[in-house]
Amino acid sequence: GSGDASPAGADWRLALWTLCSVLLPVLITAWCSFQRSRRQLLIRDIFRKSKHDWHYTDLFGSPSYCCVCAQHILRGAFCSCCGLRVCEPCLKKADRRFPCKEIMMRGTAGAPSSMPHHWIRGNVPLCSCCMVCKQQCGTQPKLCDYRCVWCQYTVHDECMVDCLRTEDCTFGEFKDLIIPPYYLSAINQMRKEKRTNYEKVVPYCSKHWMPVMVLANTRSGNNMGEIFLGEFKMLLNPVQVFDLSKIAPAKALQLCTWLPCNAVRVLVCGGDGTVGWVLDAIDEMKIKGQERYIPQVAVLPLGTGNDLSNTLGWGAGYAGEVPVEQILRNVMEADGIKLDRWKVQVTNKGYYNLRKPKVFTMNNYFSVGPDALMALNFHAHREKTPSLFSSRIINKAVYFFYGTKDCLVQECKDLNKKVELELDGERIELPNLEGIIVLNIGYWGGGCRLWEGMGDEPYPLARHDDGLLEVVGVHGSFHCAQIQVKLANPVRLGQAHTVRLILKSSKMPMQVDGEPWAQGPCTVTITHKTHALMLYHSGEQTDDDDASSLSE
Repeated sequence: GSGDASPAGADWRLALWTLCSVLLPVLITAWCSFQRSRRQLLIRDIFRKSKHDWHYTDLFGSPSYCCVCAQHILRGAFCSCCGLRVCEPCLKKADRRFPCKEIMMRGTAGAPSSMPHHWIRGNVPLCSCCMVCKQQCGTQPKLCDYRCVWCQYTVHDECMVDCLRTEDCTFGEFKDLIIPPYYLSAINQMRKEKRTNYEKVVPYCSKHWMPVMVLANTRSGNNMGEIFLGEFKMLLNPVQVFDLSKIAPAKALQLCTWLPCNAVRVLVCGGDGTVGWVLDAIDEMKIKGQERYIPQVAVLPLGTGNDLSNTLGWGAGYAGEVPVEQILRNVMEADGIKLDRWKVQVTNKGYYNLRKPKVFTMNNYFSVGPDALMALNFHAHREKTPSLFSSRIINKAVYFFYGTKDCLVQECKDLNKKVELELDGERIELPNLEGIIVLNIGYWGGGCRLWEGMGDEPYPLARHDDGLLEVVGVHGSFHCAQIQVKLANPVRLGQAHTVRLILKSSKMPMQVDGEPWAQGPCTVTITHKTHALMLYHSGEQTDDDDASSLSE
């Protein structure tokens, strides 16, 4: 019997070892993954409860040192408001030990009109220089030197003296754009006491103060908006910086009512669609009786097709080539101008009493014909494969492809037989056309000046503030492409204060400001709605050839 037992025992042992050798790695892996997810939950929990605006990164863009243990770190958390950088094990300590930028001063008796510097040690910008000895800061490979999170001044460890810790912060280069925390606490106190004499509060009375609000659409242009939010929060008061994917423009703009009348400037980061959204919210302020708080609007163009921002001198598309500080300087120096906004009413034929007419607000242009068809096809494909459409160059190539494909299938043929056009009540005889474009602004189709065409004929100039619309015709998408490269002129049909277009039969593609749809028989009436207060940057306007070099 004993001879039988030993092979059976050996089998058992073998089975046991096999089981252990399989189970052990599985258990270790499970334990590690449990620990990792627990760690991530803890980090997320700290992020959620923190006063800081923490973000996690796998690789810092410049040499970084932990603000607690001073070790060199490649990855960890950083605060996008005050710029702290910390390794994962020290995150909890850093969160407790270091305060973030204060949006509003708390618990101060009276109304202070100044505040001390808020110094943070280490990780100063590489090209900064010391405010005391004027030598370069942050040159040693360790956690060293200080930066004030408000004025951005930097100081060497050895130059840091006690008086600097208590001296008043001047808010640096952008003091005229920043809303100081003590200002907000003073206004808040006054509101509670139902007082409205804000002009006694510093810096309300300063004639140079023009507080700026940044409204960024983080979904525009390859998520560039996300990066900007952080950079603007670093330079300004975080309360001035809004993420439009989390808060609607109408709500964000209520901050204007805390600020001096006619002084606020709004910087919209996004495409023309985002600008339109913000301008609609500003029109709502007029309806609410907040006319005197209306801000002036500047644009930082992200994404594609920014004809409005191009017309206003802000360029056709931004890819990070200008530092954020320069953008703020441009906003400070920009001049105020007016922009006409138009009401486009589309009333379907035969349903006058049954269906409400569609009403749009137009800033850029309205069109019927080949360019609207291109936009319609383009939108349909962008919905299917959004990842393909992240680059401006690909977008232009695809647009061109739809345009040329349309040459073969001439869906907009004989438009002049299907449409009647009235300019200021006067019927216009139409030549043989495939498309009609009604323009409010100078640029069209991503950087081409449509009304001027080749620029070889005398005609009244196109303006965006004269209460006049420019109306042109095109012979097809090939003609559109020729105009874009300055090889042809459009058919200029005239200028008018009101435009009426009657589509008598068949379905046609139409668009307002890049939003396309297919439209049956109808009457389209375009009338003046209001003026928007915009900011004009007299820097560079980019034609198509320059625009492509910006985006590469």
